Order: sequence, then structure tokens, then C-alpha cells
Amino acid sequence: VQLQASGGGLVQPGGTLSLSCVASGSIFRVIAMGWYRQAPGKQRELVARVAYGRTSYGDAVQGRFTISSDYAKRTVWLQMNSLEPEDTAVYYCNVLLERRALERGEYWGQGTLVTVSS
Repeated sequence: VQLQASGGGLVQPGGTLSLSCVASGSIFRVIAMGWYRQAPGKQRELVARVAYGRTSYGDAVQGRFTISSDYAKRTVWLQMNSLEPEDTAVYYCNVLLERRALERGEYWGQGTLVTVSS
């Protein structure tokens, strides 16, 4: 299973950016898809996640970021609005899936850098 993320880059404060991530390979069923981020010197934290039809967001991005997904296409997107310098981090796509029935695995993308700076 491979995750391919794209969409990172440099944006000014107050700007917008979108990320996408596609899972490929031997996949029986997708259970959850989401995004985490890690800023320099900090622990990895939840940005947003969708599982069993429910979405959850980290407190720092609530109301500014929107996650969406299409399990049939094995794709998850993250729309980021009103970006702040504190959002600067490497963003990681995360997928929980079954490669075969009842055989679960968690996978991480390679990370995409988001820099918010004027």
C-alpha cells in the first residue's frame, strides 16, 4: 500500500491551500483517512480525520480546515483556509485500512511541507 500526498507549498498568512492524498495498492476496505502534522521541535498532532462517517478536527484548526474523502477513490482532501504561521509544518496523510478481510494496517504518506509566511 502506498500513499501519495500532494499540494503543499508556501502561502501567505490568511491564505488558502489544499492537500490531497491517494492510497493505492492491495486494499480490501478503507476504514479511516486523515491528516496529521508535525512542526519543528513539536510532536505529531491530529489535524483532521474521517472514520465511520464522522469527522474530527484538532482544536488548532477547528473552523478553518475542512476534510473530505471518497473511500471508493481512496482519496482524502484537506482544505485549509485562514492559514496562520503556526500552521507551518509537515503534513502527513494517514490511512487505516484492511488489505484483506479483518487484516488491518495503518499507513503513512511521505509528508508534504506547508509553509505559512509573508
